[in-house]
Amino acid sequence: MKTAEEQAPIDSALTDPALIKNTQSLEMLRVQDLHAFYGESHILHGVNFNVKRGELVTLLGRNGAGRSTTLKAIMNMVGRRTGSIVINGNETLAMKPHHIPRLGIGYCPEERGIFASLDVHENLLLPPTVSSGGMSLDEIYAMFPNLYERRKSQGTRLSGGEQQMLAMARILRTGARMLLLDEITEGLAPVIVQKLAEVLIQLKARGMTIVLVEQNFRFAAPLADRHFVMDHGQIVEEITAAQLPSRREHLNSMLGV
Repeated sequence: MKTAEEQAPIDSALTDPALIKNTQSLEMLRVQDLHAFYGESHILHGVNFNVKRGELVTLLGRNGAGRSTTLKAIMNMVGRRTGSIVINGNETLAMKPHHIPRLGIGYCPEERGIFASLDVHENLLLPPTVSSGGMSLDEIYAMFPNLYERRKSQGTRLSGGEQQMLAMARILRTGARMLLLDEITEGLAPVIVQKLAEVLIQLKARGMTIVLVEQNFRFAAPLADRHFVMDHGQIVEEITAAQLPSRREHLNSMLGV
């Protein structure tokens, strides 16, 4: 048992404003006791997790676990939410949805939401700048060669994989530093899934922070620093990349893989 003298430095460290501020500065996102509702339906039941700057984390779980709703709640796209959502040091619970992207957040929904009547190049010219550092068209086309080849093609003529690439590319044009990505590999061919994995590795190398909702665990497993497992609207487990090899069988059983 520690003496009072030994305990004192620990206690002071836990309350040292400089240390607390340094810890907070390392975080891009902190979600605490998040509850979300659609009408009378209570979907999220006290979600807690944090994401450090430059990290790639996954939200894993079976269908209906609350993963996509968590992303929508962060963007204030649910009926009602309570708790705390701190983005880049800013409490955002009372913030209007159109103000949240200005904190450097890009959200890529499962339905992608590209402008089907416009061609690829026109889609890429539309996004507003929300913060400095957005990728240029040349950088976008270097990262997504398929889009350069199809730059004059209308959205209706793109494959599912090309539409997904375009949806992500539009966000990267805005200057977003944190990406919320919802099921970006769903229904796509393996060669496109592999390309998206390469893109995420490049984005992480550029210092971007990524929260990935993904059903394809084989795709997500080698990319993430940490995995958060959701069930019934809560985070029930956190597994780091280092722990993954010994926990894979357990995780597979939880996910029904």
